[in-house]
Amino acid sequence: MEQPVENSDYVSRAVETSIHIGLAITFVTACLLILRPFIPLLAWGIIISVAAYPGFQKVQVALGGRQTLAAVICTLVLLAVVILPAVLLAQSLVEGVQMVTAHVKNGAAIVPPPPAAVGNWPIIGAPLKRAWDLASKDLTEAARSFAPQIKEVLPSLLSASAGIGLTVFQLLLSILVAGVLWGNAQAAYELTCSLARRVFGDKGPEFQQLIGATIRSVTFGILGVALIQTAFAALGFLVVGLPAVGLWAVIFVFAAVLQAGALVLIPATIYVFAFASTTKAVIFLVWCVLVGLMDNILKPLLLGRGVPVPVAVVFLGAIGGFLAMGIVGLFVGAIVMSVGYRLFLAWLDRGPAFNQAT
Repeated sequence: MEQPVENSDYVSRAVETSIHIGLAITFVTACLLILRPFIPLLAWGIIISVAAYPGFQKVQVALGGRQTLAAVICTLVLLAVVILPAVLLAQSLVEGVQMVTAHVKNGAAIVPPPPAAVGNWPIIGAPLKRAWDLASKDLTEAARSFAPQIKEVLPSLLSASAGIGLTVFQLLLSILVAGVLWGNAQAAYELTCSLARRVFGDKGPEFQQLIGATIRSVTFGILGVALIQTAFAALGFLVVGLPAVGLWAVIFVFAAVLQAGALVLIPATIYVFAFASTTKAVIFLVWCVLVGLMDNILKPLLLGRGVPVPVAVVFLGAIGGFLAMGIVGLFVGAIVMSVGYRLFLAWLDRGPAFNQAT
């Protein structure tokens, strides 16, 4: 007679537990849906604050430990770093549009005629010379000839332009979020410590340091290297007189993040060989080769620095995350792969790290 009672109690507890789990899942899902529009903003803010935290600490020490003032100064500096290039790029684009409009009103040629040497280039020389010559003589007719291709490319260009503007705006807001986190650094640190211990047990501090080191590694190893390459590439563009240097630089930095900066240097080199002297073109080619090789020199020095994980793991996680999730995926992918790699080693060793982390 006691067995049915025990079974009834067991079923009641199981039902009650299931209801509690269901309510918890529903509550967490509702919170995530509400926060969904702000997740990229918060993620970027956390990434920026962690990546620049060592610099923030140095500023705080220099100011005698005044945390709020240090947070304000670091925030203003980062805002200036983002706003200044964006303003210069926008100014360059506006000047380019004004120049084209003035040429159209005056009836002047917008596209210069192609050099005679272009027709002698292998494979692409003849068709490129025909299209270039048509554009220099009658741009309207050239636009009609390539109307189908233009219609296919134009929506992508407009979408990319809008995406860049939205990205810059989100980055500015994320810097403000990072400033708030710096202003409350101690509380944020204690929260992350509690979360790491809750997830990874006694190994929480180790994985917390791993995540922070991975964020800084990706920041300097991928984004930092891309910015350094862009600075040297933009200097070369400026010296040889490449038109719309700001636009070329923006295209190059995105390509460099994707590890494809050399693809942007190829058309730039072709343009310089077409319009500049042979000596200048050869010097620019050598400069482009040096810019391309910087990636192979700087990345092993900066990527994975301070992270107890092989560089290949961080690199594959960053690039795979970028392709799957965009810019934020650079960091998310690298963090997931780094933590997964450490857990995998702990599992292989069957040591306390695996038991405590899981």
